[in-house]
Amino acid sequence: MVYQIQGIPIIDLAERYGTPLYIYDGNEIKNAFLELKSNIPDYLEVFFSLKSNPNISVYNLLKSLGAKAEVSSLTELKTVLMANTNPNDIIFLGPGKSEEEIKNCIDHSIYAIVCESFQELELINEIASLRKKRVRVAIRVNPTFTVKGSRLSMGGKPRQFGIDEEEIFQNISILNSYKNVEIIGIQVYMGTRILDGDVICQNTQNILKLAEKFSKQTDQYLQFVDIGGGLGVPYFGNEEELNIQRLGKQLTPIIADFKANFPNTRLAMEAGRYLVAKSGIFVSKVNYTKKSREENFVITDGGTNCHMAAVGIGSFVKRNFPMINLTNLNETDIETYNVTGPLCTPNDIVGKNVELSRVQKGDLIGVLQSGAYGPSASPGLFLSHGFPAEVMILNGEHYLIRRRDHSDDIIDKQIMVNEKIIR
Repeated sequence: MVYQIQGIPIIDLAERYGTPLYIYDGNEIKNAFLELKSNIPDYLEVFFSLKSNPNISVYNLLKSLGAKAEVSSLTELKTVLMANTNPNDIIFLGPGKSEEEIKNCIDHSIYAIVCESFQELELINEIASLRKKRVRVAIRVNPTFTVKGSRLSMGGKPRQFGIDEEEIFQNISILNSYKNVEIIGIQVYMGTRILDGDVICQNTQNILKLAEKFSKQTDQYLQFVDIGGGLGVPYFGNEEELNIQRLGKQLTPIIADFKANFPNTRLAMEAGRYLVAKSGIFVSKVNYTKKSREENFVITDGGTNCHMAAVGIGSFVKRNFPMINLTNLNETDIETYNVTGPLCTPNDIVGKNVELSRVQKGDLIGVLQSGAYGPSASPGLFLSHGFPAEVMILNGEHYLIRRRDHSDDIIDKQIMVNEKIIR
């Protein structure tokens, strides 16, 4: 018995597309999005954070269901435009936007640039002035309040993200001084991987109160408020699933109260990891098994160069993503293994002391919950291995959605200095 997705054995996909390999269950992505939308108010728009999984086919699936686009690089912007996204459904975030990125945002008339510093605001105004355009800007606020329950805090402390709340209210005249910038509202993103609905609701209440304060202090009607999101998925054994039905019941009246006072304000929620993480499985093949001083090691062809998130950066103790022997599902024959990749570093540990059905050379190891921050957050050029292929399964059919890198792909981009110059 082998592991299957939508009736398709993973072993068949590994034989066809090779390993290491990322596989995304498109039906799981659909279900995650539709469940989220069915539990929040219709007028709360969901912007998919491409940073979580920038593959154009993954995004296009979500777009077909009604998702909008939140991008943070020129390539991500080009990706969503290539998928024929309405520019009015695109926002661009990021603390270090380049001039080229800002120019492209303006030239493509996206809905809003989310500005994260006064210097950036000045640059946006300069570029817009040269183009004789007036550009919509939402201010990313780093608020004075903090959020508990976030696995990765993004606000409420000294951060590179956004403009400190107190700085904004001390410099309202500056915000309103730029002729080629139209301040349309605010964006606040406090943290990620939040699994407690109460925390999300409290966070949302705080953000909406801040939005009201911003409107009063600037004497502007809010056109746009982005409440961030940070909805999490459980990776580790002691974590519980976010109850999205309960969250929806708690969140709806909070948002409805705000909407009653600001009926024409566009409301946005960002979602990335929550929509795609559970859909993904990272598959690698066992090249060798060995024992070192009484510990079992499984050495695969895909390690942290393909799945850096599995390292557990930021944790004092190594915590493992859920892992399975895809080739052997016999749960009566379990052993403990350290699962590693092919890299020449002791840090290349995908799983530490993982209980798996007995592993043999040639078996396939699957890392579950791997649909978010996989290749995009991994050092794919370590040892010049390159990035793995990506496959989507949708309605019982499988599709290659990214070709794997080969040696020639990597070498062809390099330029060798002429020997005469070296001498």
